[in-house]
Amino acid sequence: MSKPLEGVRVLDLTHMLSGPYGAMILADLGAETIKVEPLKGEGTRKLLASDPKHSLEGMGAYFITLNRNKKSTLIDLKHTDGLAVFYELVKEADIVISNFGAGVPERLKIDYATLIKHNPRIITCTVSGFGSDGPNHKRPAFDQVAQATGGGMSITGTDHAHPMRAGIPIGDLGGGMFGVMGILAALYEREHSGRGQHVDISMLDAQISLLNYMATMHFLSGEDPYPIGNSHFVHVPYDTFTCSDGFIVIAVITDNFWTNLKEVVSIPEFDNSDYDTQPGRWAARDMITQKLNGVLENASVAHWVDLLEAKRIPCAPVNRFSQALSDEQVLHRNMVVELKHPSGKTTKGPGNPIKLSRTSDESFSPAPLLGEHTDEVFKSLLGYDDARLEKLKLARAIG
Repeated sequence: MSKPLEGVRVLDLTHMLSGPYGAMILADLGAETIKVEPLKGEGTRKLLASDPKHSLEGMGAYFITLNRNKKSTLIDLKHTDGLAVFYELVKEADIVISNFGAGVPERLKIDYATLIKHNPRIITCTVSGFGSDGPNHKRPAFDQVAQATGGGMSITGTDHAHPMRAGIPIGDLGGGMFGVMGILAALYEREHSGRGQHVDISMLDAQISLLNYMATMHFLSGEDPYPIGNSHFVHVPYDTFTCSDGFIVIAVITDNFWTNLKEVVSIPEFDNSDYDTQPGRWAARDMITQKLNGVLENASVAHWVDLLEAKRIPCAPVNRFSQALSDEQVLHRNMVVELKHPSGKTTKGPGNPIKLSRTSDESFSPAPLLGEHTDEVFKSLLGYDDARLEKLKLARAIG
């Protein structure tokens, strides 16, 4: 088996989460992904590295996960000789991805306008909080800043007074995902034009895109939506309900689902023809939710899931991580995989969600030790000998 991006070479200058996540996806898909780290290492190496619960052999959960399938080289981009080495690598690469703050690539002289002078086919991608232009593009941003600015936090939670960020860092992860989409689009276009281009990803742009139809609803109505917890603004019942040992989600989005639900729960108050269509259920939504909770709390999640699924009613347990990561469907799809440390010790992490029918290899090499591949990469790609490597190391241009 093979991977779809075999033969594509990425120089990964990313740190923290948004950029490393995008580069991880490219690496999972087979791109030769070479981390270009400062001599002391990329900052994520230190996150959780000394936490006994969340590290393996001095490597934290962040780094183990985000840097699988990557190689590590050490270059001081602020050193004249180090920058010259990087330019030589650019000539052998297809993609340069980074998530520095606005203006940093230009100051380091690693921006697209500079790199195309060394390789006209190079594709660069920056993932930043607010993009590369605009009145506020230089503002610093991390995940929660993007979530807040993008409007999503205003509709997350249970009431106006307590806006809530998403439990997963969708601001960062969204930037990384859209970065991959942009890079793949640029790669495809390069097949026709023979030329590279710059992919400019704003985490805020990504959050606005994810508002999707709700943004259109706002423009049509002129109203700001508000947080409604786990309920829905159209469908009833559509919410999280309490069972004797946990929580269950039920999503009745068609009238026939409602008919089937009545057979499962046998609540006399539901036998009203007014509720057989959505408008009637919406008008009685508080009563329906209260009565349904009163019945569901008398039995286990598994009991109700079995009965509801037998009637083809959309439902699901609200899984904890331990339950989600041991779910038989998740395991069948190879979404829990073994992650190795270079020492040979292993842990587990999430797999690659992109499943292809032919180029379907899903192998994962360990996240690299600091500078583990410096000599290998510079010898194989650039033809450096030991003497040249030693000279550059003594000058602290590389490590």
